[in-house]
Amino acid sequence: MPHGTPFHPRTSALCESYGWRNWSGYVCATSYQLVPEMEYHAVRGAAGLLDVSPLFKYRISGKDAFRLVNKVITRDASRCRPGQILYTPWCDDAGHTVDDGTVWNLGDGSWDMTSAESNLAWLEENAYGMDVQVLDDSERIAALALQGPLSRAILSTAVDGGAEKLRYYRFVRTTLDGIPVTISRTGYTGDLGYEVWTPADHAVALWDALMAHGKGYGITPAGLVALDMARIEAGLILAEVDYIPSRKAMIPSQLYSPFELGLDWAVDLGKESFTGRAALVEEQRRGVRRRIVGMEVDWGVAEGYYRELGLPPEPPRVPWRAKVPVYGGLRQIGHGTSGVWSPLLKKYLVLATVDASYARPGTVVEMELNVEGETRRVPATVVKKPFFDPPRKRS
Repeated sequence: MPHGTPFHPRTSALCESYGWRNWSGYVCATSYQLVPEMEYHAVRGAAGLLDVSPLFKYRISGKDAFRLVNKVITRDASRCRPGQILYTPWCDDAGHTVDDGTVWNLGDGSWDMTSAESNLAWLEENAYGMDVQVLDDSERIAALALQGPLSRAILSTAVDGGAEKLRYYRFVRTTLDGIPVTISRTGYTGDLGYEVWTPADHAVALWDALMAHGKGYGITPAGLVALDMARIEAGLILAEVDYIPSRKAMIPSQLYSPFELGLDWAVDLGKESFTGRAALVEEQRRGVRRRIVGMEVDWGVAEGYYRELGLPPEPPRVPWRAKVPVYGGLRQIGHGTSGVWSPLLKKYLVLATVDASYARPGTVVEMELNVEGETRRVPATVVKKPFFDPPRKRS
């Protein structure tokens, strides 16, 4: 049975919508308010506070800790300095993506890893014959994401110095109102933001402290709907929605390489060896057959279909997760996997898998649109991801 995260005493009392979703065995609020767009606007205009405790968290230590980390990830861990974090996928021997997440160089020879899926057994399999220990810290560590343009200002009132000057994808260990925390300049919204990690028994105190410090800055608890809206705008892929982790794939079409995910930049084939390298070298040689891309749907055409039926236009204000056919002429060349109407950009945004020949920005394709039970096709233009990429995210 799903159970509450360490923040549940606070999140459950605030959830006016009574909407909950199972995330890795935890119940998490889909939205706290009856109108989830308000929580999205807090993320984009002030600061949203999101419970991300269900992320899996692993501590890798021992003589061969670096060796294990560098073996399993597609990036070069030797370039990750102490106090730095790398976003990375990791693959099986066939070059198919097992998962994606982050690795942290703790500076004492040990490393942390976070992921959306359980990876303990997979890490232990890869560690065979090594002098290394892999500890599952998932239940011991609670985490909040503080995301939005005022997140830095809030932390500056709560933490002395360190967090305010924290660079993108770096972390610092400190205290927040006497609470031991690790603060990372990371997040899943594509905006200026931080994640705050603390032992689970300090979770409620941390929630109360951040809400108190953020009171004058418009801090707002935000649920998974707002997070999904933001991550689509940021062009960020989601496991089991935009791709299937290789260990869960049931048919070949569900298997994705990092190249197909659009993560070419996160694959370092210059590394001498890592799991899946030979297969990825071969894939690069023969060419990638498909890509996950961003698309902007022509909403003007879509509005016309609604008017033909005497209906007001209904853009998808709540994110959808489904396989929606995408066409190039008479042929289906892929499918959309997630999409939403962006309140900020005033555009209908979609993440889709398409044949590689249709993946170039500027390419116009067609996507199915259901209007009152009638299937229509609407033009969609392939665009460069992310859709939303404010300078403040990295500044």
